[in-house]
Amino acid sequence: MANLNKVMLIGRLTRDPETRTFTNGGKVAKFGFAVSNRKKLPDGTWGEEPVFVDVSAFNRETGRKLADLVEQYMHKGHQFYIEGHLVFEQWEKDGQKQSKLRVVMDDFQFLEPRQDGGAPGEGGQRSQQARKPAAAPAARPAASPPMEPNYDEPAHSGPGGGTEEEIPF
Repeated sequence: MANLNKVMLIGRLTRDPETRTFTNGGKVAKFGFAVSNRKKLPDGTWGEEPVFVDVSAFNRETGRKLADLVEQYMHKGHQFYIEGHLVFEQWEKDGQKQSKLRVVMDDFQFLEPRQDGGAPGEGGQRSQQARKPAAAPAARPAASPPMEPNYDEPAHSGPGGGTEEEIPF
């Protein structure tokens, strides 16, 4: 029997991360994360329904120090892409069994541009120089496709929307 436990989310932090260091030197960062589901409302229109998720990130002995990165770069309101896996937590409170699913983060990506020359998603305005697109290399032959996609130009889609030479893969 095959098993798969993978979560991929795009959303925003609902609170600043809280970090805790363990006696063995390990570290965990915990934060709230919100994503939106589209839902048909009773009046027939479509709306957004928020889904709130608790996320934990750990420093690993081998691999990235995710808790340190979360503590340094993630702040309430900033948007991120998060990959992780689900963990079922159980505990007892006032004689009642409690449980919830938590996402343990395995990786993340910044979705907001770098600002003030600092880390992506940090506060402030980008400088005018950072907003200018890079100049195209003059030595590139006109017939060859670009090495990197240009996200400022509209994509070709549908029949007759472009030639095979324009497809980047």
